[in-house]
Amino acid sequence: MHELIKESEVEKAVQTIFNDYNGNKHIDKIDIYNRPDQAEIQSILQNLIRVVYPGHFRDRTHKIYNPKNSFAVLIEDTFYHLHKQVAIALDYCKLRGTMTSDERKIESYRICKEFFAKIPLIRECLETDLHAAYDGDPAAGCLDEIILAYPGLMATTVYRIAHELYTLHIPVLPRLMTEYAHSKTGIDIHPGASIGKYFFIDHGTGIVIGETAVIGNNVKIYQGVTLGALSTRGGQKLSGVKRHPTIMDNVTIYAGASILGGDTVIGQNAIIGGNTFITSSIDANTRVSMKNPEMDFRTASNQLRKQEVQPSEEWFYII
Repeated sequence: MHELIKESEVEKAVQTIFNDYNGNKHIDKIDIYNRPDQAEIQSILQNLIRVVYPGHFRDRTHKIYNPKNSFAVLIEDTFYHLHKQVAIALDYCKLRGTMTSDERKIESYRICKEFFAKIPLIRECLETDLHAAYDGDPAAGCLDEIILAYPGLMATTVYRIAHELYTLHIPVLPRLMTEYAHSKTGIDIHPGASIGKYFFIDHGTGIVIGETAVIGNNVKIYQGVTLGALSTRGGQKLSGVKRHPTIMDNVTIYAGASILGGDTVIGQNAIIGGNTFITSSIDANTRVSMKNPEMDFRTASNQLRKQEVQPSEEWFYII
């Protein structure tokens, strides 16, 4: 009798939920085979990372005797699976309007050919990012250590892959890729951001780079930096509007700095100190810092001594 009561209660709970699938809400849609697949996108992304760094990440499920043949299979297989996911994602594309299934397959194939042709360009940019990380971090033991262990380079790698898909006007998939990297590294880079060569993220946790941010060449960013919007109260009305700052070449932004606004431009060679809050443009060759902090020291006998922290280049970098 006890088991029958429990089963009845479960059946009632199931029916209550089924009744709620009434089609009046967007989340009621049940069409799991015609939606982008998160797990599939993550698998595709991991394969693309293997393609980008052919000597560092491999599928350990099988033995490789001929690397060239193995990578040929990997590239073809990745193309096949990406083609299927892009065709599904095109159903969400506002720019292309309504497309038939065959039209989406043809367009997806064209897009994938264009994307794979851009992989050498992606690898060229990542080579510069790798050397920027090595040159900028005295703790780096070797280049391979950065590829294998640094979350900043991993987040940048995923961004550069996703950004090329974003520029080809693929909806949903680029964001799935960068949010996967966000979950793994703590670094949130929107695929729409524009980032130049020799880009270096040190430590990286808590970095946020918004969709319309523009970053030049040879820029270094430390943990906790936000390149954000002043306000998003306009919601969808702000879609496509420049909301995030522009960072010119050779800029260093230290930990915890927030730079906000689409009209905000940080000039070349500027140094932005830790924990600063910037909502207007900064001229080139400018050094920005917070007012000198003051530390209190209280001894066991409750005597108080104050000491002003003297600014230095090291002070900008707050871990």
